[in-house]
Amino acid sequence: MSRQVFLYDPPDRFVAGTVGLPGRRTFFLQASASGRVTSVALEKTQVAALAERIDELLDEVVRRTGGNAPVPAVAPTDVADAAPLDAPVEEEFRVGTMALAWDGDEQRRIVEAQALVELDADTDEDLADAEERLLQDEENGPPMLRVRLSGAQARAFAKRALDVVNAGRPPCPLCSLPLDPEGHVCPRQNGYRRDA
Repeated sequence: MSRQVFLYDPPDRFVAGTVGLPGRRTFFLQASASGRVTSVALEKTQVAALAERIDELLDEVVRRTGGNAPVPAVAPTDVADAAPLDAPVEEEFRVGTMALAWDGDEQRRIVEAQALVELDADTDEDLADAEERLLQDEENGPPMLRVRLSGAQARAFAKRALDVVNAGRPPCPLCSLPLDPEGHVCPRQNGYRRDA
């Protein structure tokens, strides 16, 4: 089977969002353009890491170009997107590997999310070789979402993604574990129940 690449160059919309209640949310990246919508599932930590890394790399682009790149210092309010994910949210695949790049010629941030793939190998070195071959295989590699964003779109994505991650359950002031609406057993309280 040939590799399936969901390409959005550029997307009309690229956002991180969730389905479900805090504590039981499923996180998604969703890209849409010209009536097409692609949704891929991933972990909360992957969303947070992606958003933070996009901001860091955009800051680096601004620094290296002396401010001449079309990258805003903060997310512009005119491209902010607070709308929910487009329904129905149908998962194309679960993300395993993500990559970021900057296309200096076209002044675009490239975001790639590849499907999670299980590999069997006898040693760590064999596993690393198998992963590298699979990810570089343009014909038979895992499904991939590839999105090319302007600097403003990338900043807006990163801001929204961090807002979505931080909109979950509040942390316990003692142990920093998430508080459920019915409270939680706090290890710092020696097992006593702490109310939200």
